[in-house]
Amino acid sequence: MLRSVKEMEGFRIKAIDGEIGKLHEFYFDDHTWIIRYIIVDTGSWLAEKLVLVSPESFKSLDWDKRIFEVNLDKQQIEDSPDIDRERPVSRQKETELIGYYGWPMYWTGIGGPTIGAFPPANAAITKTEEEILEMRRKEGQDDPNLRSTRTVISYGIHANDGHIGHVEDFLADDESWNIRYLIVDTKNLLPGKKVITALDWIEKIVWSESDVYLKLTKEEIKNSPEYDPSETVGRDYENKIHEYYGKKKYWEK
Repeated sequence: MLRSVKEMEGFRIKAIDGEIGKLHEFYFDDHTWIIRYIIVDTGSWLAEKLVLVSPESFKSLDWDKRIFEVNLDKQQIEDSPDIDRERPVSRQKETELIGYYGWPMYWTGIGGPTIGAFPPANAAITKTEEEILEMRRKEGQDDPNLRSTRTVISYGIHANDGHIGHVEDFLADDESWNIRYLIVDTKNLLPGKKVITALDWIEKIVWSESDVYLKLTKEEIKNSPEYDPSETVGRDYENKIHEYYGKKKYWEK
């Protein structure tokens, strides 16, 4: 099911042996738009410690009670490698974290089934993890391109003929943890109207300028089906929005 990322902020995170804090934000991979970690605010329990949890450890999601259950215990979390709040998460730090928890390396596809896994470019299956990491270092791919959902919310949104508003939220699949859509507040075009746009309809993102550019016109967006945050986005609405824009449906590719 597609879920609002913003609405999940503040969900209580429950380990096997008790609550550990609240969901603060998500980190997603800006190449694949797959959520790679939730960031947990542990409050007074582990003051000042930033905790990253992979979807590999997600157990269940109770939307009504606003609870995320994870298959980790409190001691594991307390002893986990520290993350620097002031710096991006490096590949070296990710490798340390993944080694500690035993999660697969999602960027290599090695280590068993993993959520959103993809094979490394130009890498033979027979290569070892060390060989793949060395290859990626030589290609300048040592550091991941992880983005904070909280940071990207408020990015400016531009049609191909002008500015229309900003990123209001994301819709993510709560099984694959793929981000499927951006929710756009069109305040510069139609105050009060929200629309959704699929990732395939993005022309480019200028990260340094916090701007998203769409392959759509203002007129197309102006007349598009409105997004209602109180309604669940199901396949009927997805069909409607794709047919309106005349776009390919990701579930039929």
